[in-house]
Amino acid sequence: MKTYESASEAGAQNLSRTATAIEAVVARMKAEGGKAICFVTGVPGAGKTLAGLNIATGRLSRDIGEDATYLSGNGPLVEVLQTALKRDLSRRAKATRQTKESLHLLGRSPDKLIQAVHKFRDEALKHPGPPSEHVVIFDEAQCAWGQEKASKFMAKRNHADFEQSEPSFLLAVMDRLEDWCVVVCLIGDGQEIHDGEAGIAEWFRALQAERRHWQIYAPPRLLEESGPLDAGLRWFMSQHGQAPDPALHLEVPVRSFRSEKVSNFVAALLGEDSEVATAFRPSEDSYPIFRSRSLGASRAWLHRQRRGTERSGILAHSNGLRLKPEGLFVKTKIDGPVWFLNAASDVRSSCALEDVATEFDVQGLELDWTCVAWDLNLYRENGWQAQQFWGTRWQAVPVSKSGISTGEYVQNAYRVLLTRARQGMVIFVPHGDDNDVTRPSASYDAVYDWLGACGIPELEIET
Repeated sequence: MKTYESASEAGAQNLSRTATAIEAVVARMKAEGGKAICFVTGVPGAGKTLAGLNIATGRLSRDIGEDATYLSGNGPLVEVLQTALKRDLSRRAKATRQTKESLHLLGRSPDKLIQAVHKFRDEALKHPGPPSEHVVIFDEAQCAWGQEKASKFMAKRNHADFEQSEPSFLLAVMDRLEDWCVVVCLIGDGQEIHDGEAGIAEWFRALQAERRHWQIYAPPRLLEESGPLDAGLRWFMSQHGQAPDPALHLEVPVRSFRSEKVSNFVAALLGEDSEVATAFRPSEDSYPIFRSRSLGASRAWLHRQRRGTERSGILAHSNGLRLKPEGLFVKTKIDGPVWFLNAASDVRSSCALEDVATEFDVQGLELDWTCVAWDLNLYRENGWQAQQFWGTRWQAVPVSKSGISTGEYVQNAYRVLLTRARQGMVIFVPHGDDNDVTRPSASYDAVYDWLGACGIPELEIET
């Protein structure tokens, strides 16, 4: 089995190989002129976000006219990253006794380097000229909005004539540059958690319809028959794309040598074969996973595991409204930067284990140790079933207008929650209460029993 060090070294080499491939495309576009788009895929934990941030920050010291920005539709992620950068810049500036003016300029740079997609789009609508950025990194590109959702959203912002998908609009903005540009799309698998997300195929449709002069670089796995592109888009790529480049796939986990196995385990857990899940379950020594019916015992376990600056936290689905009797209030909004960055002594921080974060708060972010609280919006009855809590009762999930069923969004959300821990997790399933029709004990029992069938041992309650 690989050691942590060897896996980390391999992951770093993999990141370096991908960065080198993208920098070569940037250098070519700058020297020869032209527009290019690079698609980067990777196994969970391979460091796609890190790769994007490295590309953006690596261009800070480059020549004028080579500005780069990292874009994300994940508001909490942007806020946490900007705050972390500002805090770090401020600490370093104070340590070197820089002036107030220098500190102010340093504090501005994270807002330009890391931006919310909505802010970038609004600026582009306000100013019709070319953007200052020549390199744009779009994280979680598969989550970009399709035309219907983008148009509805923009109509509410007094842009009734906006009739483009997010990929189409972003490419149009970058096409305003007369000389050159590179767009880098970072792609995560199975993490669409909002209805209206168009999937990666929307980028290729935009290229096929309006941007055939763009050079397209993609890894081989994106073009496989089992991939996200239909036969027509694969044919388009065979005619207009560059030769598939394996360097654009991050195949070695850099987050942790355990992460790929954890991802496979979670995928099996959310599937229908408990024997496969059991086979994928990491060993307790490498990545402990427990199940518990006691939130108090789960909290105590997290407190025992955390060391030094490690972070722990409680996670739950945004529609886990019947966790309220357990004292978990998913509708109470956390302060993302405070929850993720402040010291454990701060009662608002994740480590205090008081405030719960949802899939929208933690997508793209991680903790060392987590407790995932399970509610009945994903339950077992002849396999996995999804429902939503509305008003005073559980209801069937509505039919989605996108290509992904609403039930899949629920499963994807649990996939996100179950893959946020670097080192280990406990899954808390309430006992329920048969006097409460919204919390039938048999339904919670069925989930708990399935976790056991998948090889997850019970957490021992220490006395």
